[in-house]
Amino acid sequence: MNFLAHIYLSGDNPKVKVGNFMADSIRGKRYEDYPQDYKNGILLHRAIDTFTDAHPTVRKSTKKLHANYSHYSGVIVDIFYDHFLAKNWQDYCKQPLDIYVEEFYDLLQEHYPILPMNIKRMMPYLIADNWLLSYAKIEGISKVLNGMNRRTQNRSKMNYATEDLQEHYSEFESEFTSFFEELKTFSSEQLQKLTRHNPNSPLEI
Repeated sequence: MNFLAHIYLSGDNPKVKVGNFMADSIRGKRYEDYPQDYKNGILLHRAIDTFTDAHPTVRKSTKKLHANYSHYSGVIVDIFYDHFLAKNWQDYCKQPLDIYVEEFYDLLQEHYPILPMNIKRMMPYLIADNWLLSYAKIEGISKVLNGMNRRTQNRSKMNYATEDLQEHYSEFESEFTSFFEELKTFSSEQLQKLTRHNPNSPLEI
């Protein structure tokens, strides 16, 4: 899953959200260097990725892309799924998406000192271009994929993936909806296991 889904699946604990968001920048056992709530977010992120990568519905989505994008297919599906989460946000959260993401940007600023350097470098672009809100529209997804294609020196051809999204739009959306219900349950269970030592931690997803 991509940024928005990982943040959403972190529940209400701000430090878990930040830990989950920065998890890809924390390699190996370096997560042990962080306070417990951040550590829980990192470990939750890893569990979500493992569950997602092995899930047959996600593999069904990636199979539609594999011929054109090879090993980049999973990355593209992650972005597609964030699009459907953002587009249908009202089905998953009572708080409007624009307010939710603004509060998360504020949260990143609040926890800025603990963020890895590459996250600090990315933040101005994340906030200025409002990536998380932009996922709700295909134009926003297109911009993200164009940027990712440039970072692969145009080898991935991910900039063309919105054509695949539009061609198979209803299939991708149905696959996301089905999978995300399972992922919500899995993530909630994982978070409860990680936070069981602290009964006051908010667990609702």
